[in-house]
Amino acid sequence: MNYDVAAVRARFPALAEGAAHFDGPGGSQVPVDVAEAVAGAMLAAVANRGRVTAAERRADLIVTDARQAVADLLGAHPAGVVFGRSMTQLTYDFARALAKDWGPGDEVVVTRLDHDANIRPWVQAAAAVGATVRWADFDRDTGVLPVSAVADLISPKTRLVAVTAASNLLGTRPDVPAITAAARAVGALSYVDGVHYTPHALVDVKALGADFYACSQYKFLGPHLGSVVADPELLETIRPDKLLPSSDAVPERFELGTLPYESLAGSTAAIEFMANLVPGEGTRRERLTRSLAALHEHESVLLARLETGLRALPGIQLYGDPQRDRTSTVLFTVDGVAPATVYERLALAGVNAPASHFYAIECARWLGIGDAGAVRAGIAPYTDVSDVDRLLTALADIG
Repeated sequence: MNYDVAAVRARFPALAEGAAHFDGPGGSQVPVDVAEAVAGAMLAAVANRGRVTAAERRADLIVTDARQAVADLLGAHPAGVVFGRSMTQLTYDFARALAKDWGPGDEVVVTRLDHDANIRPWVQAAAAVGATVRWADFDRDTGVLPVSAVADLISPKTRLVAVTAASNLLGTRPDVPAITAAARAVGALSYVDGVHYTPHALVDVKALGADFYACSQYKFLGPHLGSVVADPELLETIRPDKLLPSSDAVPERFELGTLPYESLAGSTAAIEFMANLVPGEGTRRERLTRSLAALHEHESVLLARLETGLRALPGIQLYGDPQRDRTSTVLFTVDGVAPATVYERLALAGVNAPASHFYAIECARWLGIGDAGAVRAGIAPYTDVSDVDRLLTALADIG
């Protein structure tokens, strides 16, 4: 497929500053299309959602359009799309709501591969009701989370299994369908963190077997916003705390206060932009399928170039197994140079590749890199060969 990265880059005003951005896993740059959609929503007349005035109808349309766009992106039902300030906030909300039905003797399974946003809410919710938390460990050498590491912990006592679709630190992609199937076999729910996975793959929540799937729009070219999708029938069984006069309908009962219309408009625009990375006809889901396949090819070529270059440099230690199924993300250290110092020196060279544990604190500690973490470089839709070469050249100078 023909992926025109120059045409894609032309839509990102931030790139005019000249930096090579490998910081996408922490938050991508935004195309002008998204900014214009946000501005358009803020400059037009809007009001609380309704069907009487033009301002009410415009607000309602922004919300319904955004739900449909997320449903198209994830292969979900629009009535099962819940919006919130962030994936972290939404996961805490769902953890508190689900834990109302837990108690002593119940168990929750979490993994050390996950971002803390898919660990701590479950750990704290379980502690509040006396439930037990069971920890699944990944292989330190490969970064792989075997299905058995999770499945062996699942029992009739298990109420929920929380697992990432892709590690935000290593890029590792566990076998989510097998893990969710093991949870389903004992009647447990699965909560899948798709924040790092969604920008790099065509998501099908049904194929993944996820009861809940969470993602963040600002990781795939959109505004700061989070989403959780689930089957509307499942959402009907959950009673979150809410204000008395607020809607009891699904999915509105999970959304606290007035939704950020401008961010929802930006979310729709970001998904539409992703669908049009490769121009062509078709439904939005069909265009997403075509564009994300092309994006995967583009990112794979750059990832291979980056990893080959890193392995050729002395003193570079890479984490994770490049032969395994993973996203276009690399984690590395430089012998004798603190990760924070590498980060600073790369920045002086116009290369943005930060160093941290990136909130995957359990993962970093299990790897042995501790709370200082390591340097992470992520490839995004706007990354090109010159960016990769700038990073390698800057690292050679540091070494």
